[in-house]
Amino acid sequence: MKSQPTFFEEHEIRRVYDEGTETWWFSVVDIVQVLTQQPDYQAARNYWKVLKNRLSKEGSESVTKCNRLKLPAADGKNYLTDVATAETLLRLVQSVPSPKAEPIKLWLAKVGYERMQEMADPALSLERARETWQKHGRSQKWIQQRMTGQETRNKLTDYWKEHGIKEGEEYAILTNIIHQEWAEVDVKTHKEMKGLKSQNLRDHMSEAELIFTALAELSTRQIAESAEADGMGENEAAAKTGGGIAKKARLELEAKTGKKVVSDENYLPPGRKKVK
Repeated sequence: MKSQPTFFEEHEIRRVYDEGTETWWFSVVDIVQVLTQQPDYQAARNYWKVLKNRLSKEGSESVTKCNRLKLPAADGKNYLTDVATAETLLRLVQSVPSPKAEPIKLWLAKVGYERMQEMADPALSLERARETWQKHGRSQKWIQQRMTGQETRNKLTDYWKEHGIKEGEEYAILTNIIHQEWAEVDVKTHKEMKGLKSQNLRDHMSEAELIFTALAELSTRQIAESAEADGMGENEAAAKTGGGIAKKARLELEAKTGKKVVSDENYLPPGRKKVK
């Protein structure tokens, strides 16, 4: 499952995508916080607790259809959180008297429709990502490099999927090998350097970091294809070699410029920047 927040107006709504069932699960408390227009998260959490108890006593199916999944919290850690599908939330919304009820219903319907569009045309997903990066102040040059890198990444994972690599843990292992080889730090350490918690590392990379990541993944795929790598063992070897090619290029550039490619720079909002 992949966690990917979205926004209703200025409010962040946490959600997770279940690829097996092709379903979005949304944080119920985040939706309740919007409906109650409550700035305090704990107060919204208490409101949902009371509402859930009342609906349970009434025998509401909406509560029984809620699930509990791990979502990132403000402290960067993942906690079990009540989540529901858009369909279930549309019913729950009716239980909360709020001027935001109708806008939330329309928004939930729109989110579901956009997902269906993206499944039919994956390019739409990239276009929406472009719009989000623009809103966050990224330059056109950075956005283009980020999107190019994502295409390179997708081609690599497509190869893995067709050659005996399981999505999830095995993808993460191979990704970490590639990163460790070219950057000489693993993904976790690189995120810590940048002061990131639940954020996507690539969304906080510099242009140079994106380019070398793409070079490492492009090299890995082409090496795997030429060797017809299949299964973890052979793809691990391709990952190390591909990452090593990007490492050589990085070291040569650093020797010429005197500047390190791997950095602690990020795009966090000013209030959330890490203290150096």
